[in-house]
Amino acid sequence: MTTAVKPIPEGMHSITPHLICAGAADAVEFYRKAFNAVELVRLQRPDGKLMHASVRIGDATLMLVDEAPECRAVGPKALKGTPVIIHLYVEDADAVMQQAEAAGATITMPAADMFWGDRYGQLEDPFGHRWSVATHKRDVTPEEMNDAMRKFASGEGT
Repeated sequence: MTTAVKPIPEGMHSITPHLICAGAADAVEFYRKAFNAVELVRLQRPDGKLMHASVRIGDATLMLVDEAPECRAVGPKALKGTPVIIHLYVEDADAVMQQAEAAGATITMPAADMFWGDRYGQLEDPFGHRWSVATHKRDVTPEEMNDAMRKFASGEGT
């Protein structure tokens, strides 16, 4: 009896971040300490670098690999930054940001209540990846959000 293979494996989502890190094994450990990540898979090359690793953070999977410049795979530090922010929803944004900072992250925007209804902040991990951390606090209609955004942009408040 043959069973059909699922086109999206169990536990995965349609979009899954795959981060290139200088020191992917260290990144796995950082994500464990910062975001309570659970390691799922680790494939180590003969030279000790990671060819692939997967961790679970909340209900999402994050894949990691060590830099391999010969394959045009370099991390954000080698590129001198990244235009990508990984968004993480959590139960308590302030607590998670404090935990991530204690693990070695740099807070780039302290958590604050935002006009779109989230408690929201940003940080950079030790590998150069940028994260936003949020807890949804209140539902806001599109009209309320647009009005609040106009006030925010004009300096009238959050």
